[in-house]
Amino acid sequence: MSTDTTNPFNDATEQIERKRQIGRLFVAICFASTLVGIVALVALIADVLYESWGWVTWEFLTYPPSQVIDNYLPGGRGAGIYPAIVGSIFLIALTAIFTIFLGVGAAVYLEEYAPETRLKSFIEANIANLAGVPSIVYGLLGLAIFVRAFQLGSSLIAGALTLTLLILPIVIVSTQEALRAVPDSQRQAAYGVGATQWQVTRDVVLPRALPGIMTGTILSLSRAIGETAPILMVGAATSMFIAPDSLTSPFSAMPMMIFEWATLPQPGFQHVAAAGIVVLLTILLLMNAVAIFIRNRYDPRS
Repeated sequence: MSTDTTNPFNDATEQIERKRQIGRLFVAICFASTLVGIVALVALIADVLYESWGWVTWEFLTYPPSQVIDNYLPGGRGAGIYPAIVGSIFLIALTAIFTIFLGVGAAVYLEEYAPETRLKSFIEANIANLAGVPSIVYGLLGLAIFVRAFQLGSSLIAGALTLTLLILPIVIVSTQEALRAVPDSQRQAAYGVGATQWQVTRDVVLPRALPGIMTGTILSLSRAIGETAPILMVGAATSMFIAPDSLTSPFSAMPMMIFEWATLPQPGFQHVAAAGIVVLLTILLLMNAVAIFIRNRYDPRS
C-alpha cells in the first residue's frame, strides 16, 4: 500500500509564486514599452527644439514666407508662417462649427431619440468604421464632392468641409459615449416630475455630458489641425503670401508650409521647418490643455 506524501499547500504556494512572477514580468514589459515611447517622444521633441533654436521669432510669426533663406535669419527682411497660421485658425474654426452642429446633433438623435432597430445598429456600426478610414480617402471625397461637384474650388470652405468629414465620425462616437455615461436614473427622475424628452435632453443629459462632448470634440480638432493629406487633395497651397480673407479664398495651413520647407534643397530650410513644427506643436498642446481644463472644470465627479 503506497502513501501519497505530496503536500497540497506546497503546490498552491508554487502556483501563487508563478502567478506573481508572471504578473511582475507583465508589469516590467508594460513599463519598458512606456519608457521606450516616452524616450522616443522626448528625443524627437528635443531634436526639433534644437533645430529650431533661434528661428522662432516675432517676425517668423507675423511675416509671410519667402523662398530666400536669408530673410528668415535675425536681421533679415523678415519671413515666416503668418498666412498659414491664419489659414489653420480659420480652417479649424469653420470645421468646429460644422462638426459641433452635425456631430453632436447626430449623436443626440441616435442616443436619445432613435428607436432600437437594426437600421440604427447598422448606422452606428458604419459610423464606427468610418472613424478608422485613412485621411487620404476623405481628401479624395472632398475633391470629388466639394471642389468639383459643388464647384467650391480650392477654397477655405472646401477644406473645412473636408476636415469635417474626417472628424465627424469621431465626434459622433465620443459624444455618444459621453451621453451614455449619464446615469439613466437622472433621466427617469426628470420624467417623474413631468419633463418632456426635449427638456430632459436639454436640461439634464447635455449639461452632464458636456465635459465629455467638449473633450472629444477638441481632441478631434487637434487631429484635424495637423492633417496634411485631406487639404492637399482639395488644393491647399504650399506657399501663400497673403492670409485668407473670405470663405472662398485660397488658403494654406501650417502642415502644408512645414511640408514645403522640409522638401526645399537649401539646408537652412530644415531649421525653418523645425520652427514651424514648434509653432504647430504649441497650438496642439494648447488645444489639449483646454480639453483637459474643460473636462476637469465641468466634470460633476470633481
